Amino acid sequence: MNHRLRTSAAAAALALAATGLASAGQAQAEIQPQAQAQPQDQARPAGCPTLKTSAGWYGDNKARIDALIADHCDDRGNGKGAGKGTGKGTGKKKPVAVFDWDNTVIKNDVGDATFYWLLRNDRIHPPRGGDWTTTSRYLTPEAATALGDACPTGVRTLPTSTDTRCADELLSVYGTGATTGGQTAFAGHDHRRMEPQYAWLAQLLRGWTTRQVESFAAAARAENLAAPQGATQQVGSARVTGWVRYYEQQRDLIGALRRAGFDVWIVSASPEPVVDVWAKGVGVDPSHALGIRNTTEHGRLTAHLKGCGTVRDGEDRMITYIDGKRCWINQEILGVRGPAAERVQPASRRQVFAAGDSDTDISFLRDATGLRLVLNRNKNELMCRAYENGDGRWLVNPMFIEPKGRKATPYPCATTGYTAGDGTAEPVRRPDGTVIPDQRDTVF
Repeated sequence: MNHRLRTSAAAAALALAATGLASAGQAQAEIQPQAQAQPQDQARPAGCPTLKTSAGWYGDNKARIDALIADHCDDRGNGKGAGKGTGKGTGKKKPVAVFDWDNTVIKNDVGDATFYWLLRNDRIHPPRGGDWTTTSRYLTPEAATALGDACPTGVRTLPTSTDTRCADELLSVYGTGATTGGQTAFAGHDHRRMEPQYAWLAQLLRGWTTRQVESFAAAARAENLAAPQGATQQVGSARVTGWVRYYEQQRDLIGALRRAGFDVWIVSASPEPVVDVWAKGVGVDPSHALGIRNTTEHGRLTAHLKGCGTVRDGEDRMITYIDGKRCWINQEILGVRGPAAERVQPASRRQVFAAGDSDTDISFLRDATGLRLVLNRNKNELMCRAYENGDGRWLVNPMFIEPKGRKATPYPCATTGYTAGDGTAEPVRRPDGTVIPDQRDTVF
């Protein structure tokens, strides 16, 4: 979910050595290759696809994406770039493209849509023994107490379709990260690897099979696609978003990349069975969709999560979120195992194209060696880096449906635009440690 870049940098600027992707102190091998200017009138290989949809694209973004596709497409429409899909993938060398899902490929959030459906249809199991701390290692005592007071025990599933108090408490903890009384719900996590609110949705699926969760997601999908744009729905005592739409521009882009021979993947911080259901709508097979993965026991999901890199299964310390997205991409798409999966890889082993809309996507976007498409949702760190556009590879675009208006004040890049692992707000820094100055919002 990111803004599109302003028009491309001048060719001279594009020829400069690009800034490195790694934080200060990372290996020189992690530095970006030099940016290359793409002539608008370059010859296109016969049979190489182009984007069919022009509406909604800002400036020369469409032309630059078409040029990238042409550069990685031979005369049979087959990808010729580097990249090795492994794990769930094909194992064939292809240029890799990675998309965030929520508010990048679709408008609104499929995790939210599924959670609302679960509450409206009584599909959440109470925790064992009524102990809500078993649902997340980061749930605070105050939140556990609030949930225990609001929700019944001794039932197979919580009656959240009729029990407004229980539904409201669950909705508040998930949606705001605080109890209905305003107390902090989660604490103690690494803010660059884990978002406990996102993880909690996956953890609340405990006790269901993957197939059952897919059926829940499919029901929520049908409702949200059928609802008119702007619709709301009643959950507990609240009115919440009740519609989702695929972005036709992104469906077109994913199709063009696939026809050109790219290995196209989705990586999301929603539960993986939910993402699998939705990804089919843009032609991406579930084998190429990554999300939060639960561990299983006797064929059913547990409240614990799969790990990546140095994080073991069940430790629940990393999901597909900021640096965690990098780890999961490296591990599952690029075949990098162990501690190395947490680090930026050499350019020849990284994705060529990436698209996102939020600070949660910043690490895997920075790793892309070709272009980085950002849909503008006014997210501080992401827009600071995209607008500075140090290597000329960032494209900022307004959202394709209901784009945001111009942000009235500059992005606070030089002061508080970056969130550190401990949650501290800091300046946004370049790989050499220098601070990015505040940036004005120019693509909206």
